[in-house]
Amino acid sequence: MRPEPPCLFALDASRACGERVAAALGLALCRHEARDFEDGEHKMRPLENVRGRDAYVIHSLYGEPGMSANDKLIRLLFFVATLKDASAARVTAICPYLAYARKDRRTKPRDPLGSRYVAQLFEAVGCDRVVTLDVHNPAAYQNAFRIPAEHLEARKLFVSWFAAHLGDEAIVVVSPDAGGVKRAAALRDSLARALGRAVGSAFLEKYRSGGVVSGDAVIGDVSGATAVVVDDLVSSGTTLARAAVACRTHGARRVLAAATHGVFAGGAETALAEPALDKLLVTDSIPPSRIPAAWLGRRVEVLETAPLLAEAVRRLHGGGSLVELLQD
Repeated sequence: MRPEPPCLFALDASRACGERVAAALGLALCRHEARDFEDGEHKMRPLENVRGRDAYVIHSLYGEPGMSANDKLIRLLFFVATLKDASAARVTAICPYLAYARKDRRTKPRDPLGSRYVAQLFEAVGCDRVVTLDVHNPAAYQNAFRIPAEHLEARKLFVSWFAAHLGDEAIVVVSPDAGGVKRAAALRDSLARALGRAVGSAFLEKYRSGGVVSGDAVIGDVSGATAVVVDDLVSSGTTLARAAVACRTHGARRVLAAATHGVFAGGAETALAEPALDKLLVTDSIPPSRIPAAWLGRRVEVLETAPLLAEAVRRLHGGGSLVELLQD
């Protein structure tokens, strides 16, 4: 007996993403009511019966003008709790970008552990599963939760683009710091398999003191090659700009970059205008509203995550394997 189709919801600014995921699944988004009150409070409720059904809620938790990451988080938590109160069998929160995931360890005395606190909030409202995309530290993310915490990767999206656009040129995958070497190595291995030939690797030294990042030595040979700098996100853009300049200085023919989440915080436009950086790939986990529209499709390429998210929902709902989904 085939399972009943899932109830798929999408909140607020994630509506467009939700519609693309629903279309890929051959479904329509489930209807819900959202109301804001004069005092800043709000309410949301499903307009369809979820009793005994599995519900999936898509909501990317990035801040934007008019709605902070905190606003989005509390709305998602309340909606998950509402679905559980309405007797949904299981509720899965799908957060392509998960707020506070970067704060996964203490770097100063009495530092908070934001990732763990967010996990506790999801658990407190009865959420059954959380799905996200390319967090900074997957092990810390999964260990923060006592409920299933699924981790998707955009690596195959980037590999497909690079394999289609890089031809037979020499390629070196570069991590912007030693901490990202495993991430870069995974992309290098996947790209080598896709191309059927060897792909080089390198990483940059990186020092941080008083909030100032320095270091421009490249460990590895990028001379005459296309350098592909890979990171989990781009915020101010200074790390990517620094990496691009360093690769060019050490002889790279051109520099491309791939970062799953385009946060593009204040000053990113200036940093990413660095001439040493030829193109940046990001996903649509965060809509690229903070960079010039003229850059899109030229200087910045945005890759769609809806097919990946849809396949994850299909496998979760039907008992399939997410590990196999992420394999080359």
